[in-house]
Parts: sequence; C-alpha cells; structure tokens
Amino acid sequence: MPQRIKVANLARCIGCYSCMLACSRQRGLVSLVRSAIQVKTRGGIEGDFILVVCHACEDPPCANACQFGALEKADGGVKFDRELCTGCGACKDACLIGAITMDQGEVVVCKHCGMCAEFCPHDVLTLEML
Repeated sequence: MPQRIKVANLARCIGCYSCMLACSRQRGLVSLVRSAIQVKTRGGIEGDFILVVCHACEDPPCANACQFGALEKADGGVKFDRELCTGCGACKDACLIGAITMDQGEVVVCKHCGMCAEFCPHDVLTLEML
C-alpha cells in the first residue's frame, strides 16, 4: 500500500536529528548529508525548526526533469534507479521544496520507508497511507 512521510507536529521538533540519523543509517552510511530528510532552523539558533522532506508530488517535477529515467513516479513518491543516474543534478534543481540533495554526485531522495518517523522521539513525523 502506498505511503508517505508527513510532518504532523512540527512544533514538537527540538532539532535532535534522530530522524536524519535514522534515515542515513537506513541508506547504509550514518552521515547527516546522506539523509533524505533535513532539519533546519528558521531565523538562526533561536528560530523555529523546519523539516524538508519529499511531498510525494502527484506530478513530480524531479522525475519529469530527469532525462535518463533515473527517477520515476511511484506510489508514495518517486522511485530512484542508481544505475540510470548520471549525477547531473537536474532533479535536485527541479524539486520545488529542495527535498532532493546530492552527496558526492549521488542523488539522495526520500523512499518514504518511515524510518525517520519510527525514530523521532517526539512524534513530529508520521507515516500515512495514501
């Protein structure tokens, strides 16, 4: 069944980065740059936190921008095929919210697996069925 990550209780975020570390660990390398979810501050160190995560767009601009078919629309987001990716960054540039990042020429995009929600100690994130 298709599912996606949703930021449900943003006001509860304390910026602990547990979601980011869980995501990167799921990808095989514990590093904040390998996380498909990003915790940022709005307004500096005393500002509120924001979370940037793939919105699972109905018509994903990232997949439309990929000329090599490395990203294609899937139930609950996009499916990434590493073998087809050239690392050109067109998908990153096309993402309207900045949810796609690059690490050493490799695309980092959310798989909506729910690992980040599972490890969030403050229930900021939820995994919802579509």
